[in-house]
Amino acid sequence: MARRRFLVDPIHGDTAELRGEDAHHLARVLRAELDQQYEISDGARVYLAEVKAIAKDRVTFRILAPVDTPPLPVHVILLAGLIKFDRFEWLIEKATEIGVSGIIPVNTARSDKGLFEASRKRVERWRRVAHESSQQSRRVSAPEIFEPQPLSQALEPAANIRYFLDENPGAPALLSVIPPAARISTSDWVALLTGPEGGWTADERAAAVSEGWAPVSLGPLVMRAETAAISAASIVLHAWWATQLQ
Repeated sequence: MARRRFLVDPIHGDTAELRGEDAHHLARVLRAELDQQYEISDGARVYLAEVKAIAKDRVTFRILAPVDTPPLPVHVILLAGLIKFDRFEWLIEKATEIGVSGIIPVNTARSDKGLFEASRKRVERWRRVAHESSQQSRRVSAPEIFEPQPLSQALEPAANIRYFLDENPGAPALLSVIPPAARISTSDWVALLTGPEGGWTADERAAAVSEGWAPVSLGPLVMRAETAAISAASIVLHAWWATQLQ
């Protein structure tokens, strides 16, 4: 059974600390004991560590050894049209589990009215969801959860490959436009733009194309927005990962 992994504060020498809710969970719920071993990550490296002290809101570890961890196969930035918050929270949780590097909430013409302003108050909660999901899925670091952006701003991410999910007939299959193995690497940044329920307006679609976004399709069935976002991100991550196994 894999050891539990926790994301900790910056490591100083051979000592690291876990604070706040995570420390309380480890100490009171999991009933950690002195000298018990866990994996910890400072966001850059993973280490095997043992518990050296337990307090109400703090657990102190002693570093034992580094742990080899494979890098993410590709950096995926998921730009997701805003949807109802319970479903958007599910999207963040699952996108974190499959390995996206960042999530940008995007306000679109067909996003429910009021979501954009209300979403600004949700960012810290969403970051906590990503943090908890990162520990559960044994990531090295949590994905970055950006402040919500209007579509006009979101169309300008620093990514060398850009796809947007287009529900209109005629867009090529996402898998068919992914570059061949010889032309992709772990240093690639792929931006995936996914719409809200109801899809894109003609003006939004034209704006994306003019900014260099390639329209792609996930097939003939109609998916909910959060399902489409996770499906597309999974296809991209798996395609890059598969090339590393060859």
